[in-house]
Amino acid sequence: MTKKSPSFLQFDSPWFFDPGTVRVPSPPKDLSSEEIARRLKYGELNQPYIMETSSERRLHFTHDAVQTVMRLDEPDALVSAYTRKMMAFLLFNPNPKKIVMVGLGGGSLAKFCYRNLPRTRISVAEIDDQVIALREEFHVPADDERFRIVCDDGARYILRSSERIDVVVVDAFDPVGLAATLADTAFYEQANRRLSPNGLLVMNFSGEVKRYALHLKRIRAAFDGSALLVPVVTDDNLLLFAFKRRLDSLTSAKYESRAQRLQARLALEFPRYLRLISAGHALN
Repeated sequence: MTKKSPSFLQFDSPWFFDPGTVRVPSPPKDLSSEEIARRLKYGELNQPYIMETSSERRLHFTHDAVQTVMRLDEPDALVSAYTRKMMAFLLFNPNPKKIVMVGLGGGSLAKFCYRNLPRTRISVAEIDDQVIALREEFHVPADDERFRIVCDDGARYILRSSERIDVVVVDAFDPVGLAATLADTAFYEQANRRLSPNGLLVMNFSGEVKRYALHLKRIRAAFDGSALLVPVVTDDNLLLFAFKRRLDSLTSAKYESRAQRLQARLALEFPRYLRLISAGHALN
């Protein structure tokens, strides 16, 4: 999917303790730059924007709702701790043929998987075309034979899917928290049905904590309790790993050996991720 690159309104950060440059894509033509800056400062702009410093570029929905952090000197690096830990799905399915991602943001996980899993086909469902329009700003690769981004509600995309999926990655938010459209029994049941025998769903929980309960209830029912919650203390997030089938002991030599091999190949701390997941809270 391609979209014409947006034009930007650019001005200095209005936040004294968060200096940098704000770049608002395709700003409303009926608003002055002063009004746009005022709405941005008070969380009333209602569109994604970019905040940039000399070292990093961030995608925001509001000042408090940071969707993506990208290092300018290493655009493909996974900066946020929770994104690195989400890659722990490779411990359970190290050679996925098909990954479906719900939520693009600045594309951190999509980029990392595209660069490092050359035999994997990746589809990303992103509901907001304004987010997709910023893909080049965050070095998200162009669509090709194994990578594509579709503008669609993630729940609807999964519900219409008929293909076999190895990993479903859910990292989808609105300015308040978890995308409300995903809190649907049918979405999680269909995700489970579409998973391959060794497949799994990995999901990031952040934002308004009151939204968690309904999602967890739906996931518990759809995956028959075969799920684990793992905190990411540094990012104040929770990760959920839900499995198509119940796993062997995570302390087995198979997983330890796999974690060591993945660490050597991808330079991520897979042995530590394995320990954290092993100590995770079972959702039953």
